Amino acid sequence: MGRLTHIDEQGKARMVDVSGKEVTLREAVARGEVVMRPETLRLITEGAAAKGDVLGVARLAGIMAAKKTGDLIPLAHPLPITGVWVDFKPRPPDRLEIQARVKTAGRTGVEMEALTAVSVAALTVYDMCKAADRAMTIQNIRLVEKKGGQSGYFRREGEEEWE
Repeated sequence: MGRLTHIDEQGKARMVDVSGKEVTLREAVARGEVVMRPETLRLITEGAAAKGDVLGVARLAGIMAAKKTGDLIPLAHPLPITGVWVDFKPRPPDRLEIQARVKTAGRTGVEMEALTAVSVAALTVYDMCKAADRAMTIQNIRLVEKKGGQSGYFRREGEEEWE
């Protein structure tokens, strides 16, 4: 196992200096899910939630969150993001899967941006549907794939392709 890059030799937190790294194309995909009552999932998929278009608002929230990751995660670099896509896949009877894909041409990866996009999209789904279902659970937020940079390619085993 490698050492923690955000800790210096004295054990203090630090922002990694990426100025010596090459600018390369980088991409990350993250996923998570919101588990809910079947009736709540139906409200979302039928567009009948009291607060309106749950998936449209959650998509915008995820995109905005990816762009703000450097402000939210203390040691994350602010990045010139070139693309963010947030998508949803209902998984009846009781779950909504969320996927975020983020791209940049930069000196560091966009894993945190993809994870942040999924997290905030899931929180937005919760916020928009909490009046109907306070027992919803946000779970299994994870990095699925990463491309570019020194560490190269990563793909989590067992993840199906997003269609």
